[in-house]
Amino acid sequence: MRPFVLLFALVISCCSALSVLPAAAMPIQAPAATAVTVNGVAMDRTRAPIPGAQVTAVAEGRRGPISAVTDVAGAFTLTLPPGRYVITVTTSGFRDLTEQLVVTPAMTATTPREYVLQLEGVREAVTVTAPSGYVVPSTESATKTPTPLRDVPQSVTVVTDELIKDQMMMSMGDVMRYVPGVMVHQGENNRDQVIIRGNSSSADFFVDGVRDDVQYYRDLYNLARVETLKGPNALIFGRGGAGGVVNRVSREAGFQPSREVSFQGGMYENKRVTAAFNAPINDKVAARVDGMFEDSESFRDFVGLKRYGVTPTVTIAPSDRTRITLRYEFLHDERTADRGITSFQGRPADVDIATFYGNPALSDVQADVNMANAAIEHKFGALTLRNRTLVANYDRFYQNFVPGAVDATKTQVALTTYNNATGRTNVFNQTDAIFQASTGRIRHTLVGGAEFGHQATNNFRNTGFFNNATTSLLVPYDDPTIATPVTYRQNATDADNHVTSTVAAVYAQDQVELSREIQVVAGLRFDRFDLTYHNNRTSDTLDRPDNLVSPRAGIVYKPIAPVSVYGSYSVSYLPGSGDQFSSLTVITEQLKPEKFRNYEVGVKWDAAPGLSVATALYRLDRTNTRSTDPNDPTRSIQTGSQRTNGFELGVNGQIVPRWNVAGGYAYQDAYVRTATAAAAAGAQVAQVPHHTLSLWNNYQVHPRVGGALGVLYRTDMFAGIDNTVVVPGYTRVDAAAFVTLTRQLRLQLNVENLLDKTYYINADSNTNISPGFSRALRVALTTTF
Repeated sequence: MRPFVLLFALVISCCSALSVLPAAAMPIQAPAATAVTVNGVAMDRTRAPIPGAQVTAVAEGRRGPISAVTDVAGAFTLTLPPGRYVITVTTSGFRDLTEQLVVTPAMTATTPREYVLQLEGVREAVTVTAPSGYVVPSTESATKTPTPLRDVPQSVTVVTDELIKDQMMMSMGDVMRYVPGVMVHQGENNRDQVIIRGNSSSADFFVDGVRDDVQYYRDLYNLARVETLKGPNALIFGRGGAGGVVNRVSREAGFQPSREVSFQGGMYENKRVTAAFNAPINDKVAARVDGMFEDSESFRDFVGLKRYGVTPTVTIAPSDRTRITLRYEFLHDERTADRGITSFQGRPADVDIATFYGNPALSDVQADVNMANAAIEHKFGALTLRNRTLVANYDRFYQNFVPGAVDATKTQVALTTYNNATGRTNVFNQTDAIFQASTGRIRHTLVGGAEFGHQATNNFRNTGFFNNATTSLLVPYDDPTIATPVTYRQNATDADNHVTSTVAAVYAQDQVELSREIQVVAGLRFDRFDLTYHNNRTSDTLDRPDNLVSPRAGIVYKPIAPVSVYGSYSVSYLPGSGDQFSSLTVITEQLKPEKFRNYEVGVKWDAAPGLSVATALYRLDRTNTRSTDPNDPTRSIQTGSQRTNGFELGVNGQIVPRWNVAGGYAYQDAYVRTATAAAAAGAQVAQVPHHTLSLWNNYQVHPRVGGALGVLYRTDMFAGIDNTVVVPGYTRVDAAAFVTLTRQLRLQLNVENLLDKTYYINADSNTNISPGFSRALRVALTTTF
């Protein structure tokens, strides 16, 4: 840790020196001694902040106004001598708001004044969204309060709805291509799974800040954006989140009518349609419906998918201070279970990348998701109360064939098969109290909250017996697709259990603005996590309670307004039952949770109003990992550890008015520091390449015509922790063209893997490696009306 402590001290020292330079270079004119700092916030009547509004204060009997512009959180500050003022707030699309204000010395400690603007020309409210493009200036997910990204002391990457549309993204795997420091795990090709800063997880997924941890494939049709918050995030999100979390931000019903339908088609029988309809019911209620249907094949033999989903949403704004959101989603996803290809002599097998292993007629993945979400927020002066409840039911099944090792003569491959069913019901409730206060010149944004959750899970697995006799079958190396009869029944170790988990958590956080240059974020969370595991086969019941205390501390220094330098420390825990708590044994019942510590420093720069550049340097340590007792191989001890050192650079936004970019670079060195049950000290963590680079360029060559070029680069990585099979690195080029036919009609052409390179995108093990897509062309026609 010592090098990072020294580096953190060096960064803070340099920043302190920088803060002196402007003062030495030019004098700063201080306001009069009697001047008063007046804070305010501009918002619409649904309490959404209005950035970029012009605020002017004109004093009686004086010349010249005093002005300010609201930031991304709608906030502004005016320094005014005592007196009577006329305050005017103006911005495009809203009626001008004019109020009288009497400024007295007693106002120095007042909380921000609220200025609620009405939509111009009509009486309905309007939800103000972030400017269109590839950059989002602020987020609530990192701190539970609207905070500019440059003031968040951790690395955050946001993929916007516009970038999702420009690249025709259809999955979480597509989204992660342009998130520095994140790799997409194969997940046995039946679920979303990510590797963030060297830590793999299929459970660190959230929707609107609430846990959505079941293993399935999520769609993007109903999202406003996808946020990846890197480093342990236990203070905000609870257990897990070791390397980071992925949070989906849903679209909400707004008070401006809109309608959009998009038709997509392309190679490999790609067919997809999405639709979104939004309308105000009256001046207090708005409704929205998002829908999707897809039926597509693949470059892989016999592989395809069919899915559909619908999401109705209602927004109720009974007053300027209250907002209620109701949301329901149904998603059905079915596809072919495809574990990829095997390897031979340390590299992917030299077979056709379309080769399918096993019986495609018996390879199936299905998931049905029913998710209801209700949120209510009310403002009591400087206090905001927010409550969110999520109830979700997941029904999931998959049956697959698993390619194994190749024999020494390179003529046969071992094949096994099994199926697995999971049913889970999640109930979560979160309550947050947000209070803004001042102590002298120091401003505080305090967050206190509680979370309660209950999860009930049933797991059932069967092993496949070929010809009802053997669990393994040798198939030809060059022709591993079979039609051999298979009988599925429980083997001696197959799961048949019921797991119940409950969580009760309290947390507190303070965002302290010590001055315009220095901000501090500090907080603490306590989780009581109880797990009860019942084995239906043996009637054994095991219990594991854990008390988890997770601190967070960060400091942000802004030598100049658009630049921030930060340092942070955070801790997270993962109980011994794993991220899916699908099994508990007499051994794991006794183990302490794994612990994750993250040390991070970074610089964020809003280079222009629509361009963000961010860097991060970090060390993430994972401890309490299981290892085999060297004195007794039958025992497990918690002496194993893992470390990831890394650097990230991200860029999103508008270079010049016609040129938008998104992407970044990441260097990662993830390795086993002390021996674990899976690997010796020094082993490289699986599927964490040392270097990755992504860059998407979208250039508007004409008001109606645009083009884009994207490059993805990755160095070699190991398929497994034993470091015996290498997944080769690659460079892939994508392209797109956009034509605005009419004001309501847009035509789009995307080409994935433009140069038709053969590459391997990820793996699940040494013998389960997924080839990347061959060249694929897709066309989309989008209409708004």
